[in-house]
Amino acid sequence: MSDARTRQNRRKGVSERAPGVLRGAFDERALTERSVGHGIRRGGQFSWRIISGVIAVSLSFVLVMFFVTDFFYIRSVEVAGTNFLTAAEVFRYADIAEQHVFWINPETVRENILQSSPVIADVSVTVRWPPNAVRIVIEEREAALIWIQAGVIALVDVHGRVLRFPREGVDPLPEGLITVNAVDTGDGPPGGDVLVDTDAINGALQLQNLLPGITALSYNGVDGLGFREPGGWDVWLGTGTDMRNKLLIYDALTANLQARGITPQEINVADPTAAHYCCQATSGG
Repeated sequence: MSDARTRQNRRKGVSERAPGVLRGAFDERALTERSVGHGIRRGGQFSWRIISGVIAVSLSFVLVMFFVTDFFYIRSVEVAGTNFLTAAEVFRYADIAEQHVFWINPETVRENILQSSPVIADVSVTVRWPPNAVRIVIEEREAALIWIQAGVIALVDVHGRVLRFPREGVDPLPEGLITVNAVDTGDGPPGGDVLVDTDAINGALQLQNLLPGITALSYNGVDGLGFREPGGWDVWLGTGTDMRNKLLIYDALTANLQARGITPQEINVADPTAAHYCCQATSGG
């Protein structure tokens, strides 16, 4: 009978499975830990949302510090390599006072400085973290001689450019430079539109090498460079780089005059093809 009923149920598709029964206590804690993916996990670990929030707050604080505090605004610079210029002058030429360090372009600063002073031959600019955020290394042009004209003292390079006007009695003059005192030029102080004659500069430098005992020369627009001999006469040698030959002519002329017992007041070799003396002071015999 039971076998017949079983076969009948199978034909009808009735399942013989018994209903599921939950055995044991219901573990709500395990279900909660598996279902919830946020909040505090076991072991005290924070979720990524909390960590992201901390990072965002920290970045906001850093940005406020960068752009609100005075620490990143330029009020001075570190300067190296200068002899004639001061750090204050270089800072003024750089034109970056009160700018934020993030907005400083080193190439722009370099161009500003190069265009500001003839003393400067080259510039290197480095931007770093404060407190010495900007470092400027200057390569100065070298002064060739000291040129005095219309009562103004100027340091001049080999190209005739005025590098600086030292204040008499205040700024020390570089050692080892020959001094040229220009008179009767008809011009005002050197600098700006008043240029220093490069032929005169070249001649003065050559005379400094040929006559080591001479520390100062005179200059005028007609006779060029000259000096006063210990014997009491003036010597004029013109300008240019032919000073060696002019000195040979001068020595020969001086020896001839001394042999004849003549002491001149002036010997002029500005034009070596027409060397002459004038104004005989004394005559022997």
